[in-house]
Amino acid sequence: MSIPDFRIPDLITKKKNGESLTPGEIAHFVKEVVNGGVQECQLGAMLMAIYLKGLTDDEIVCLTGAMRDSGDLLGPWPAEWKGKVVDKHSTGGVGDKVSLILAPALAACGMKVPMVSGRGLGHTGGTLDKLEAIPGFSVSASKEKMKQLLTEVGCCIVGQTEKLVPADKKMYATRDVTGTVDNIGLIAASIISKKAAEQLDALVLDVKYGVGAFMVDEKKSRELAQQMVTIGNGLGMKTSALMTDMNNPIGKMIGNALEVAESIQCLHGNGPSDLEDLVIKLGGQLLFLSGNADSAEKGEADLKKTLNNGEAVKKFQEMIIKQGVDPNTAEALCAKGADMWSILPKSKFTTTIKSPLSGFVHGINSRTCAECSLKLGAGRHASTDPINYAVGLELCVNIGDKISEGDDWMKVHHDCDVIPGDIRNRLTGTIDIKSCPPPTVPLSRVSSVIS
Repeated sequence: MSIPDFRIPDLITKKKNGESLTPGEIAHFVKEVVNGGVQECQLGAMLMAIYLKGLTDDEIVCLTGAMRDSGDLLGPWPAEWKGKVVDKHSTGGVGDKVSLILAPALAACGMKVPMVSGRGLGHTGGTLDKLEAIPGFSVSASKEKMKQLLTEVGCCIVGQTEKLVPADKKMYATRDVTGTVDNIGLIAASIISKKAAEQLDALVLDVKYGVGAFMVDEKKSRELAQQMVTIGNGLGMKTSALMTDMNNPIGKMIGNALEVAESIQCLHGNGPSDLEDLVIKLGGQLLFLSGNADSAEKGEADLKKTLNNGEAVKKFQEMIIKQGVDPNTAEALCAKGADMWSILPKSKFTTTIKSPLSGFVHGINSRTCAECSLKLGAGRHASTDPINYAVGLELCVNIGDKISEGDDWMKVHHDCDVIPGDIRNRLTGTIDIKSCPPPTVPLSRVSSVIS
């Protein structure tokens, strides 16, 4: 019988004592996690030791690489795609439908975007849930199918397969029950390992802060962004992060079918200015990072052009057809000026929420909006909960707008006969109105770029 190179208890003790693990020790530990050679109590002990003692940058890069290599990799991609395989990741937001617009817009610029996305849980929405509001859309695709989609369309948006980064699934399940979820290094490793498995040339991160973000505190969000950029670059992906404000919802729509409709409007060049700005800034950064634009500004101009000339929405139409949507349905949905509600799920009722005061809009609490949308059925508390694709919220005002008492400021799309009183009361108090205009109305959600 062969003796293992490393004993798991010795590795746990080493980290418990605050010592650094070698690349070989980290690779062995992760391999044994996947193979069943690490007991659940041992994995919990190691994660707690990491939580308490921390990891060096080198350790985190090695850990992420080992997690990436624990399962299937999506590449290697064809040689002619070199420098063109790109993706983005968002840390989760309210009304965040950026992926639905960005992936086809990048494909229209000649990029290859193998976007592996997730579902919503808690107050943040999921890209896959939004796309499944489109009748017939399938988020399931094998590695081979993804390559075909990238060859024929240039982009796809799919769910994670069981064989992609299995180490992360096991580690996260244990983190969830051992109080070790909120560790910057482990969060960063979890996120970047899945993107690294896509074998990307470049990655841009949308790291949010504010009341509606996964991390409310801007300083902590910036720490996470820097950690992820360090890991991505350390694994050979050109990586940068945009710090973005998530105090107010993105765009006007919150809810699955509602956000699909708004995404298609944006793909036609008619989306809300804050949503379009975020899309083109993320895309411009990716085009620059990957060497396909001389500057981020040139990349932004190239991307915006695809929204205005119809190329982006054409790519979106091609993508949803290739992912299961009937061609006639896709064409009707994506046609300019189409009646999208003849295709997308529509709520039974729409109720307006009135402004309680007169003045100027200073803010709209994104967290409260998301929690109310969740209660209406647009999201899930547990991964097994069903989704109501039709329900959600529609904002009627922007930050800085003048409003009078009794004016409509929000529409609630719901299937219950009457909006529950607690939801109505919370939404009424969600808008922040003051007698004077806000001192400034930011033109962009992006506060800084970390590279």
